Amino acid sequence: MGADGTDPLAALRRQPDHAAILVDFDGTVSPIVARAGDARPLPGVREVLVALQEAYAVVAVISGRPVAYLTQHLGSGLSLVGLYGLEWTNGGERFEHAEAAPWRPVIDTLAAEASRVLPAGVEVEHKGLSLTLHLRPAPPSAGAVVQEWAADAARRTGVEQRAAKLSVELHPPIAADKGTVVAHLLGGLTAAAYLGDDQGDLPAFAALDSFRAAGGHAAKIAVAGIDAAPALVAAADIVVDGPPAALALLRTLI
Repeated sequence: MGADGTDPLAALRRQPDHAAILVDFDGTVSPIVARAGDARPLPGVREVLVALQEAYAVVAVISGRPVAYLTQHLGSGLSLVGLYGLEWTNGGERFEHAEAAPWRPVIDTLAAEASRVLPAGVEVEHKGLSLTLHLRPAPPSAGAVVQEWAADAARRTGVEQRAAKLSVELHPPIAADKGTVVAHLLGGLTAAAYLGDDQGDLPAFAALDSFRAAGGHAAKIAVAGIDAAPALVAAADIVVDGPPAALALLRTLI
């Protein structure tokens, strides 16, 4: 139930053919792991999303992961949005943001440089169109070095530096985030739910606030767990305890 005692999910259940269910990946339907490449969705996630897709107007996974990674672990039949909206798939066909291609060689160069100069233990995740520097497996002293290098890289190349969960991200300066993705997907719908756990999910919550202000029914669901963003939890209509609870909630919507 929401803070006011009402069920924020009731509108979705009433008219699923006019509703969207949108979910983050890491920390939401996939447990947080020490190394990014080891992340896997919980058993049953794909099956639940496929079942929801049969009933709801829009069902999508919106992630900072590359679409190739999401497809590898969730299959090609789902709507998958990767790199905060820089790439996506629909019906197995892959698309890319119109402004993204010129930034590939820039990211390639930065990924190679990061692998060469950053301290041992920092995981450099080259995502094709963006770069994530993971601090979880690194010693505490590496954080300041990574932040300094990323800030310098942003000044030199024009990429944007974004904070994330125990990581630093470098993105092309393109107006794309989870909020722009959510706003696009909700066109013509009357209800929506978004499940997320990280700072990068705050723009998605903000898009739901705008959707609600325009008359839509919205459910902002925070997945509390390791390093969940306090601001996201505070802004949520519903809080669930970790990915298993998030999966259980999704099952109630089938």
